[in-house]
Amino acid sequence: MHPPSAHRPLLRTLATACVAIVALLLGLLGLAAPASASAHPGAAARAGAAAGTFRQVTDFGSNPGNLQMYEYAPAGLSSGAPVVVALHGCTQSATDYYNDSGWAKFADQWGFAVVFPQTTTANNIEKCFSWFDSSKDTRGNGEAASILAMVTHAEQQFGSDTHRVYVTGLSAGAGMTADLLADYPDVFAGGSVDSGLPAQCATTLTAASGCQMNDQHLTPAQWGKKAKDSDPGYSGPWPRVAIWQGTADYTVYPVNATELVAQWTDVWGIGQTPSSTRSLPGSTTETLYNDATGNPAVASFSISGMGHGLAVDPGSGAGQCGATGAYFLDTICSSYYTALFWGLDGPGGGGGGGTGSLPAPANLKVTATTDTTAALSWGPVDSAVSYTLYRDGTETGTTTSTHYTDTGLTAGTSYTYTVAAVDASGAAGAASGAVTATATGGFTPRCFTADNYHQVAAGRATTSGGYVYAAGSGQAMGLYNVFVTHTLEETAPGHYIVADAGCPA
Repeated sequence: MHPPSAHRPLLRTLATACVAIVALLLGLLGLAAPASASAHPGAAARAGAAAGTFRQVTDFGSNPGNLQMYEYAPAGLSSGAPVVVALHGCTQSATDYYNDSGWAKFADQWGFAVVFPQTTTANNIEKCFSWFDSSKDTRGNGEAASILAMVTHAEQQFGSDTHRVYVTGLSAGAGMTADLLADYPDVFAGGSVDSGLPAQCATTLTAASGCQMNDQHLTPAQWGKKAKDSDPGYSGPWPRVAIWQGTADYTVYPVNATELVAQWTDVWGIGQTPSSTRSLPGSTTETLYNDATGNPAVASFSISGMGHGLAVDPGSGAGQCGATGAYFLDTICSSYYTALFWGLDGPGGGGGGGTGSLPAPANLKVTATTDTTAALSWGPVDSAVSYTLYRDGTETGTTTSTHYTDTGLTAGTSYTYTVAAVDASGAAGAASGAVTATATGGFTPRCFTADNYHQVAAGRATTSGGYVYAAGSGQAMGLYNVFVTHTLEETAPGHYIVADAGCPA
């Protein structure tokens, strides 16, 4: 729940009772103010990095949204590197997000620039990005146009790869992230919506709290239309979208993650049936929805028991990042897994590969699995002297043949693989499309058919506002009563999906 500071009355600054009601709604959008950057542990960690400089840019171009631009880039950043745009939450600042989110660590590690837009109390008393205002969050207008100007400035300044621009944000920043993905699908290759809302859920401030707390009862096609109508006539390619949500979030309710999945799977035209599910650290369940080529297009990360905030995992490990603070919650490093999903760990994206000239191997497939191994094969590439395999974006082995068996896997766990051909000079070429292998054993999926009332009573579903949602996945199940029946499949401990069409799905 918000501390009292996030709900403070705003009547002292407002002239009319109507505006006072608006201010109270803003309280629902607010986050607690973090500690100052100078006192925060994340600030000390970044200060010790022999890397680039975090600085404000004052001349980035057209600024109809009255925003401020901050940026961070590693020293000596190569041309052709990606750009990540990172949007803070209400009452936060660009400095807070730089210090605590973990993005600076991976910018150093994998070589990309980060743009940190900042809004102020001149725009919104709680310093929220205006994801609920159609005059500010639509293509060519207001804050959205200012952020696009920052992207253009960064691309020109760093010589960035314009096909590898990504956007992420927390809470109100996440709501703006979803809007930006819909407004500018020709600009952003991917996005990450952290404790946020679907694109264009609300077009006025008075509708904002309803979006945050309630099911809007729209079909996937209706959600998809909201996104596609933001840039009429655009037909793809679409951004790849990661969705992060805590199951105990009572500021932006988990139903928003369900709606986001519905929206972006519809945009991609790939349906709502998950392609794979696996367990990650921090009581996190990852659910992937693949495109027609077998690559993940939409990823949902559900964190059991987490409230409202950005998931971080302080520490020096490869998969750790960030610093805890107000609404930076110690669970899992969401920035790390988002970066892997976007392919920021590899020069060409997609989780592996390199700068060599050889093409990507075709027809990568999983041929067999055990509880500890996954066997894979692929088509040969002319002039290749060997092949490098990547598991979850990290090199796992090499071979001179067109098949490989990866070992040391955990039973019941899913892994994503790509492969790249290596030439005589030792340079790896482009990475293949990804495939997912799930080690056998471990958790055995189970199916339960019951009415919604008894699914909730058994802990397999939750209820909010008279409606029922599958535990873990958050999929909508309809009214909370004994007259609506569904089959739920438990795909991981405590994670259920609707499987009315057949179970296992």
